[in-house]
Amino acid sequence: MILSYLCTREAPLLSILRRELALSSGLVKRLKWQDALLLNGVPVHTNARVRPGDRVTVDLSETVVGYEGEDVPLNILYEDDCCLAVDKPRGMLVHPSPRRNSGTLANAVLGYYQRTGQACGVHPVTRLDRDTFGVVLFAKNAYIHEKFCEMQKKHQISKTYHASVYGTKMADFGLIDLPILKLPGRSLLRTVAPNGKKCRTLFAVLARFQDVSVLELKPVTGRTHQLRVHMAHIGHPLLGDTLYSSGRSPYKLQGQTLHAMTIGFIHPRTREYMEVTAPLPEYFEKILKDLR
Repeated sequence: MILSYLCTREAPLLSILRRELALSSGLVKRLKWQDALLLNGVPVHTNARVRPGDRVTVDLSETVVGYEGEDVPLNILYEDDCCLAVDKPRGMLVHPSPRRNSGTLANAVLGYYQRTGQACGVHPVTRLDRDTFGVVLFAKNAYIHEKFCEMQKKHQISKTYHASVYGTKMADFGLIDLPILKLPGRSLLRTVAPNGKKCRTLFAVLARFQDVSVLELKPVTGRTHQLRVHMAHIGHPLLGDTLYSSGRSPYKLQGQTLHAMTIGFIHPRTREYMEVTAPLPEYFEKILKDLR
């Protein structure tokens, strides 16, 4: 991805990069050592002086290091020069970890970029637990990733999930406003606690069956395990959730029944609102059929 700007005033290049192109100081520091800052087609440093009529170009191409790309099929829901949205299957990690750097969604995305000749970075904007399935959004370079991160801080990225939970005795809709705390040690477990981080979830009942409900969940905040912890705390844990539920599901599930259905955001380049939706997988469709 290339950013280009035709200068209309005399100024230091750094001023143009920070004010006109809205690059962060951290990104500018990385780019200046990669010959990625060009003035009229010639690599320059940030102390260069620009004049009216000069063209500043920023090359945001990236090379991913630290793990390998893999030839794994991807269900691409949306793609342009800024971002990529894919449908993550259950059982797959989003990104590599110190203990596992292969077989993840990031490996698959990097492999796709390599096969299609795209010099893009792999920057997850949204993340899902291993056994949660649905939309995951990636930025293709650090500049776009920063824009998405700013949106997240301002709660400008909306997410809608579908989940099946134990129990039917709940209001038709409501707000769960309970702080969540990470338990000490290396555990991934979270719990509701007064000294936790502020956490809010909107819910609405889509269907009630004999002992199971299907819900639409919208996290207002974005804490780890937020939906799973909130639903378990109010007495309606997700079917298949072995971390936060002691109940055994009769449906032979492998992981929680949580589908990241839709993500909505203002596109960082076009400034138009858009939504990306993942279809309900056969796995979830079968559960609903069994419930009916």
